[in-house]
Amino acid sequence: MSDFIIRGDICTSADKKTIQTYEDSYAVCADGVCKGVFAKIPERYRDLTVHDYRGKLVMPGMVDLHIHAPQYAYRGLGMDMELLSWLDHYAFPEEAKYRDLSYAEKAYGIFADAVRHSATTRMVAFGTLHREATELLMDKMEDTGIVSFVGKLNMDRNSPDDLRESSAEESVAETELFLKDALGRYRNTYPIITPRFVPSCTDACMEGIGKLSERYGVRVQSHLSENPGEVAWVRELCPDTAFYGEAYDRFGLFGKPQQTVMAHCVYSSDEEIALMKENGVFIAHCPASNMNVASGIAPIRRYLDLDLRVGLGSDVAGGQTESLFTAMVEALQVSKLYWRIVDNSCKPLSVDEVFYMATKGGGEFFGKVGAFTEGYEFDAIVIDDSRLPHPQELSTKERLERAIYLGGDIKALVAKYCRGKRIL
Repeated sequence: MSDFIIRGDICTSADKKTIQTYEDSYAVCADGVCKGVFAKIPERYRDLTVHDYRGKLVMPGMVDLHIHAPQYAYRGLGMDMELLSWLDHYAFPEEAKYRDLSYAEKAYGIFADAVRHSATTRMVAFGTLHREATELLMDKMEDTGIVSFVGKLNMDRNSPDDLRESSAEESVAETELFLKDALGRYRNTYPIITPRFVPSCTDACMEGIGKLSERYGVRVQSHLSENPGEVAWVRELCPDTAFYGEAYDRFGLFGKPQQTVMAHCVYSSDEEIALMKENGVFIAHCPASNMNVASGIAPIRRYLDLDLRVGLGSDVAGGQTESLFTAMVEALQVSKLYWRIVDNSCKPLSVDEVFYMATKGGGEFFGKVGAFTEGYEFDAIVIDDSRLPHPQELSTKERLERAIYLGGDIKALVAKYCRGKRIL
């Protein structure tokens, strides 16, 4: 059913600086689209079924702009190295296992079940370079009811023998087969071009997948300026580029012609930031992994003040959990450290801003998503914060803030809707 009304204490972003709350109000969904929030049910919607969540918090579903599905199997392990060593010792050996479809079936089944029971309703996910396993991941994501972009990785250099495509030609050909298999096959699941990062892709590979992105109209995801060692490596590999982002942009993989999301952007230069803004590149802020693999703190205050497009990513398994509530808290915390230790002109983020990033900010990658605004696709989660008992009188916004900090998505999630369909 895609025509109904949700009753509850409704929270949504009016803009990036303001959470709007509506106590005991009604959010109307018709044909999977939000028709607005009302203090009383309008006469024209009187015949719709009301899902009654009085006393509970109702908010847009969470949007995860960056997660590695094959790494979910070892989340919470191996956080004792910096990025490049961590990839060699943990990420690459795990991802090589997905050439075995029986392993992929088991591991992706666990991943899909976990995200189905999370607060996430939209996701941009990395698979591995294995086409068949990535198509299996897409099948499982479709079954969750979550809307997702899923990518088959491109890796034709600087990778282990058992996790490297034999040539740029093979990498591009397998990607095209992946696109042909996936496009139009699902209702909620879409392919996305996914060069792992510049060090793992030759120029010939990047040129080929850039042409595929344009030919098939497929979006792009990758990593950008995450770690000092990585940035220096890209400078060595691409001496004819002025900055990391240019190594994507010259092949049409940086926001034009197709929408692009880049994870991290911890060390982006002024020139790189200017090009991200010009091209409308989305930034996936991943505070947990930036801490866990000792990359640094991204200057998110600066990006927001410059009106760049910013959302949140869990970045499992660099991040230890798929919880976007946890990511919101970590974004708040690292912004305070950035202000105190790095640049005291960059004031810390607010709850309003990280909530925006987790919903409407990241949701823009999917279109009109992430808010209870008329015309937006209807994604919602319901939190029963009575499961987080307290003695004081709190406003709806205070209850929301408290639920975010206390893990309400884990302890108190009672319902989840995506595109007007209840999926949990």
